[in-house]
Amino acid sequence: AKTERIRTPKIAFDPELYETKQVFTTSKDGTRVPMIIAHRRGLELNGQNPTLLYAYGGFSISLTPFFSVEYAAWMDMGGVVAVANLRGGGEYGEDWHQDGKQVKKQNVFDDFLAAADWLIAQAYTSKGKLAISGGSNGGLLVGAVETQRPDLFGACLPAVGVMDMLRYHTFTAGHFWRDEYGTVDDAEQFKALAAYSPYHNIKPGTKYPATLVTTADTDDRVVPMHSFKYAAAMQHAQAGDAPVLIRIETRAGHGAGTPITKRIDLAADRWAFLWKSLGMSK
Repeated sequence: AKTERIRTPKIAFDPELYETKQVFTTSKDGTRVPMIIAHRRGLELNGQNPTLLYAYGGFSISLTPFFSVEYAAWMDMGGVVAVANLRGGGEYGEDWHQDGKQVKKQNVFDDFLAAADWLIAQAYTSKGKLAISGGSNGGLLVGAVETQRPDLFGACLPAVGVMDMLRYHTFTAGHFWRDEYGTVDDAEQFKALAAYSPYHNIKPGTKYPATLVTTADTDDRVVPMHSFKYAAAMQHAQAGDAPVLIRIETRAGHGAGTPITKRIDLAADRWAFLWKSLGMSK
């Protein structure tokens, strides 16, 4: 069959102004982890570029290249976008997924930290210019690495994250995730969960990076109590000057079906937060 172009929409975006590449980082245990990087052409590798690192790392979900108006706006602001394909996803089949679930969940966080370290080592950015983002299981990822390496990031954007890993199974759909995360009823799995649970690993007196927690008041997938508890504990523990804020969308859920107007408002708030937190001036 032959594909016929019906219509070409006119959008204010010239792909020739940007470049995209795939690189590989090496995780803590030696595993090669792919990452896709996009930015405006002619980017100077001087360690001063505001960079947003995004990932998911779970439930055998693969992150493949896609077009994002939000990321296009970020790159127009001078930012770099990096998307890491962590274990727990489905990019390399079921073995890749299995190597990032239950008691092996720390592999996911190690992969992400390796990607962050690589971006800094290659002079794309620096600690104060690096922001991280993720939603749902990716929000858990952001919370886990923020509590494990608070010195590594300039800003963190955990969205609708699963933050209390010792009680996640007691709320709404949480009991369906036990095969992915493990259960507190198993001694070995409990130990693994407690070791990385974002809420339980916040340490008072620590200087945490600027953090914007986002959630929705009627999210019945990942109930907002996760974000409420995480934000409150982080605010109580914060020993530095960086802000810890929570944004609660009203009459909204986990994300699917969110009206364009609300998506635009959220993106504007996130980019404004990063503009301020990362010291952007363009």
